[in-house]
Amino acid sequence: MNFRLSRSLCKVVGDVLSTTDGHDALNALFIASGAPGDPPALAHHSKWKEWLFRAGQDPSIDSLQVLGNVLEEFMDSPPQVLEDEQRWRANKERINSILQEDGLRYYRHGRVIPIGQIQADEDSGQISARLIPATPQTVDEVIQVTIQGLRRAMHTLTYRRKGAETLHFVNEYDVQDLLHALLRPWVQDIRPEEYTPSYAGKSTRMDFFLPAHELVIETKCVRDRNHAKNVGDELALDIGHYQVHPGAKKLWCVVYDPEHHITNPEGLKDLEGTHSKGEKQIAVSVFIIHK
Repeated sequence: MNFRLSRSLCKVVGDVLSTTDGHDALNALFIASGAPGDPPALAHHSKWKEWLFRAGQDPSIDSLQVLGNVLEEFMDSPPQVLEDEQRWRANKERINSILQEDGLRYYRHGRVIPIGQIQADEDSGQISARLIPATPQTVDEVIQVTIQGLRRAMHTLTYRRKGAETLHFVNEYDVQDLLHALLRPWVQDIRPEEYTPSYAGKSTRMDFFLPAHELVIETKCVRDRNHAKNVGDELALDIGHYQVHPGAKKLWCVVYDPEHHITNPEGLKDLEGTHSKGEKQIAVSVFIIHK
């Protein structure tokens, strides 16, 4: 449900965050947090408050979730240097104060909740239990949450604490390795790079095959605008290959487009649905992940 974010709240959050990270880091953070639309074409000091305010005006956006995602790393991670910690505590108090004025409260792990939704007589254990995300009921739910959360996972590894080696995601192998690592605790049998049966005289290697769930995951990393024009053709060819695989009933295509080179993402979504070849069918889903 959308919740209007006051301009005073957006200003305080924007002011605080603009002193903690550079433009590129905050741009990535807001996109990964679900801020709607393209970044506002404004100066660094006013861009973030305007983007947050816009989230509170969009009825299709859960603005409190966006706000919580934006605040999570700052609110939950005190710095190690004493002088920085003192400044952090002062800024954290500014945010907590303006949230309270607007009838909101921040809880760990990026949860911003209207104060009236939590009763005063609830203890911390009850509150913590209510803030734990619902456990996925199926493997499909696990995989979907993992794929849709890839950008947030990348952000944590790309913008690490001082002195820690950062990771960058610039090709399909980088995306595959992260996805593989995130799925390992949930799925016991993940087979990378297994060959498909021959189709049109050729066979190809699947990125991931989950035989117990009859599911194939194919990843694409858009390199440039020319590649963006060919991604749809590549996926269509992949669908043809996977259709003839006897153990594959579902194909999930993950397209990582960090620089927004794909100008018509809905065109790729046209590939979704059930594809048939004789008696063999495969259900295709397409996920487009931006930086």
